[in-house]
Amino acid sequence: MDYAMKSLSLLTPSSLSKCVSASVSASASMTQQLLSGRALRLKPFRVTNADRSVKKGIMADALKDLMNKVSDSFSVPCVDALVLDEDGTGVDTDDFFQTLPDNTVLMVLENGHRWTPHPCRPKHRIDVAKLTLDLYKTNPKDFIGCLNMKATLYGAYSVSYDLRCYAAKNMLKEALRWTIFSMQATGHILLGSSCYIEQLLEDEEQVEKSLALPQEGRIRQLQSMLRSKKMRKRQTDLIQHKKKLMSAVHISGSRVGD
Repeated sequence: MDYAMKSLSLLTPSSLSKCVSASVSASASMTQQLLSGRALRLKPFRVTNADRSVKKGIMADALKDLMNKVSDSFSVPCVDALVLDEDGTGVDTDDFFQTLPDNTVLMVLENGHRWTPHPCRPKHRIDVAKLTLDLYKTNPKDFIGCLNMKATLYGAYSVSYDLRCYAAKNMLKEALRWTIFSMQATGHILLGSSCYIEQLLEDEEQVEKSLALPQEGRIRQLQSMLRSKKMRKRQTDLIQHKKKLMSAVHISGSRVGD
């Protein structure tokens, strides 16, 4: 009972006000942190100049950041205002900037320029389906960049997908490296195959030559045998001729003696 009375005695108006102020300050700090964390998200925008001759995609997380990037991208030393391209509404606060959807078309105005409606604005119509493709870069050193695809049905239902190709350059390098490796491997395979086929052809030629050599030797042997037979025949003919001459001389000598 005494402990309960002491606890109730501590609940004075001053202590209650301190607790309420502490809780309010904590909730306010958490809300501020959440809002600041939400504001740090980069949002894509499409920015055009006053005459709509140039349109560029720019990523920004705040209005000041967007104006600085627009000034650098369009080479504008002093940006007078940023307005919506469709109706000329000025974008002059961060709160309004955060409410803008992704890929909103903005117009940058310099000193002396004013917003004008689009000269070729089509009549009001309801599109059945509309597909928007936006290719943009978050960093000037990006190889391909990012692709935002947005599909709209009947002007009311929309779905978008943001494809971020941050490692496209590395992927292309790896693809080229594998292409070079495959080409080198193909070259080695073709070179080895050609050497193997050439060796097979040379072996076949050597086999054919080895088969042709005995036939040539046989022909030469037959030719030498024919030549030796002809020589022997000539020798026998000469011997017979000599014998005939000797017999004829002997017969003629015997006749003279008689």
